[in-house]
Amino acid sequence: MAASTLTEVARLAGVSPATASRVLNGSARKPGKDIAERVRQAADSLGYIPNAQAQGLAKSSSGLIGLIVHDIADPYFAAIARGVQEAAREQRKMVLLATTGGGPAEEKEAVAAFAARRADSIVIAGSRSCRDEDRDGNTELAAELDRYCRNGGQVAVVGHPVVGATATEGYHVVKVPNQELARQLASGLAEGWDGDFVVVGGPEGLLTSDDRVRGFQEGLERAGRRPAEVLRTGFNRSGGYDAGLQLAARIKAARSGEAPAPRLCIFAVNDVMAIGAAAALRSEGLRIPRDAAIAGFDDIETLRDFRPALSTVRLPLEDIGRIATRSTGPGNHTEEAQGAAADGITGEVTLRRSTEAAA
Repeated sequence: MAASTLTEVARLAGVSPATASRVLNGSARKPGKDIAERVRQAADSLGYIPNAQAQGLAKSSSGLIGLIVHDIADPYFAAIARGVQEAAREQRKMVLLATTGGGPAEEKEAVAAFAARRADSIVIAGSRSCRDEDRDGNTELAAELDRYCRNGGQVAVVGHPVVGATATEGYHVVKVPNQELARQLASGLAEGWDGDFVVVGGPEGLLTSDDRVRGFQEGLERAGRRPAEVLRTGFNRSGGYDAGLQLAARIKAARSGEAPAPRLCIFAVNDVMAIGAAAALRSEGLRIPRDAAIAGFDDIETLRDFRPALSTVRLPLEDIGRIATRSTGPGNHTEEAQGAAADGITGEVTLRRSTEAAA
């Protein structure tokens, strides 16, 4: 059965289609109360469903917020998405979700799709990349965001600004002190660990990973310790698992010789990588922290069930999503809203069982 049309509603109510549209699509121009009631009764009797795009044009607002993440299955992004959803409800808006796998070219396509649907704002969460292979994608993403902002859109980016973006109006960056927090983590670990350190980082050029690697090395230096070896791998659980297998082989090979096995403390630059590395160590018969200590970053919800309890840096991930969304919503020009976005996020080093010194 075909859907009822606005013209049919108008005919049944005895009004013009323009009048019916003003009633049903939320225009600022309001017909008389009796006319409006007649139109609504006609729409109900016909089972008419208002056109969301027409409502958006009438109200100058689509009621939509676009959210772009790398991988919604990653608990880090899932927690941010919960914060975005909560803030969207406060604004009486709906969230459209796009997952991209982390490339700026895919993010550009998502921005274009949200812009075409007249999304009121867009939140982008995920590490920025300055790798050579992402140069063209960054250029296209920056151009798409600039175009969107020039047309009245609001954008919030978590962490670093989009590489090459020039928009000033409607463009917000929610800063995360990754480098400082990684520095604090290294200092805390160095106090209780007398062995060597290894950093499991993402590909060079991923800015979030690079910040955390850099900060950790700075913390070791301040503690009077030698720099950690850095293993570059995928910025996900699989990458952590691969690195864990390499380190397990190294520990087991050393044990087979005359020299004592290295006492390693592994810092994985996010929790899912730490979980992958720990799983690889266990698969090779090694135990944490007896055979190797390990720490992560983010304090994702999944860690509640991880044993031994993982040392990490706690980030308020849901708050990040809320702050990003509120910075683009009504009232985003208030001092409170601007201050929350500009000042960024605070975190906390949390040392747990996984990095206790071996007996």
